[in-house]
Amino acid sequence: QVQLVESGGGLVQAGDSLRLSCAASGRTFSRYAMGWFRQAPGKEREFVAAIRWIVPSIYYADSVKGRFTISSNNAKNTLYLQMNSLKPEDTAVYYCAADRSGSGFDYWGQGTQVTVSS
Repeated sequence: QVQLVESGGGLVQAGDSLRLSCAASGRTFSRYAMGWFRQAPGKEREFVAAIRWIVPSIYYADSVKGRFTISSNNAKNTLYLQMNSLKPEDTAVYYCAADRSGSGFDYWGQGTQVTVSS
C-alpha cells in the first residue's frame, strides 16, 4: 500500500554531510508519521528521527540531535534526512519507515548505506 525508496547514502569522511531522501508512493494519504531508522552490523535497528503530522511534532534520537534534521516535501511525497557533522558511529544502513495508523512503523524501504570514515 505504501512503497518507500531511500537514496543519498555514500562514503564520506568524519565531519562531512549527506542528505538522504525517501520517495514515497502508493497509499500515502493514510500516512500518520514517517521516520528514519538505522542499523549497523551486529546491532539492533535504532530510531533516528521522525516527523508526525497529526499534532505536528518532530523527534530525534539523542545521538543525532543537533546534527541531523528531518524534513519533508509533501507535494513531492519525499522525506529527507540532512546529516551534518557525521561521525564514524553514524555508519549504518539507513531505513525510511511509514506509520499509517499511529500504531507503529509498518512500512519500510530497502535501506541506503552510509559509511563514515575517521
